[in-house]
Amino acid sequence: MKFSVVAPWVETPLKQFVDDARVEIAVLMHPSGQVLGQYGFARSVDVMTACALASAIHASSSELGRQLEGQPFSAIHYTGRDRQIFLGAIPAHGSTLVLLAVFDTESSLGLVQLFLEEFKARVAATAPTVPVDQPPAMAENFERDLNRNLAQLFGRA
Repeated sequence: MKFSVVAPWVETPLKQFVDDARVEIAVLMHPSGQVLGQYGFARSVDVMTACALASAIHASSSELGRQLEGQPFSAIHYTGRDRQIFLGAIPAHGSTLVLLAVFDTESSLGLVQLFLEEFKARVAATAPTVPVDQPPAMAENFERDLNRNLAQLFGRA
């Protein structure tokens, strides 16, 4: 499986989480969908598509939580036939990052949740301090690439 990071500080915490929680796929991203680090994807288009969808799900579930309980939902979990998906908010120096993890029978929701707490602590210890009002830096072609990948995903390419 392929492991890659955009932000060097992400590598150690993400690798440790993948190893400990025994997940097949893991992506740490900004809520906008911009990838900080990923493990398990063979193609970049798959990473970008997963991040776009995870970002939308995170935004929707956060707002739903605000509407229902007055605060954003911090995590969601889906159990499929062969795999499970976990999407959780990761606090990082006044901002929030999003972790997408996909796992099968080699792991469990309990393991993912257990090692998520350790992952949050590692991120808090290693993430650089970024002003809350500063948006994440976007790649020059981010919007074009996102639109192209969404078009491919929905069969309009």
